[in-house]
Amino acid sequence: MTEVTERFFESLPARAPEILGGLADGTLQIDLTTDNMTEHWLVRMRPGSVNVSRNRGPADAIWYSSTALFDRLVTGEAQGVAAVLRNESTFSGNVVLFLAFRRFFPDPPGTRDPREVARQQAGRQP
Repeated sequence: MTEVTERFFESLPARAPEILGGLADGTLQIDLTTDNMTEHWLVRMRPGSVNVSRNRGPADAIWYSSTALFDRLVTGEAQGVAAVLRNESTFSGNVVLFLAFRRFFPDPPGTRDPREVARQQAGRQP
């Protein structure tokens, strides 16, 4: 397990109140594979809270990814939905959990909210 992924999972409970709304209610198992080894993370999401463990268990959804891809996701260098659509990772089960979980990933480096850019430009005009 890489340090960046470990820190990402450790940060989830503190960030959950800000990120998770009412739609996320269930358990997502994340299986990260490197060579012939798979590490498991079980993420129990409820509105405003997350519980993370290193277990396998009953889950409403399972997301399979390589460890290398997941590292790119947690640093904003890749996007979760795009990775699934390109078949770089796979997902089964309750898609709402996947869509809610991806909100924990950062935006790509250099990305700016277009609304903020428009506000800044409007403020500069005479």
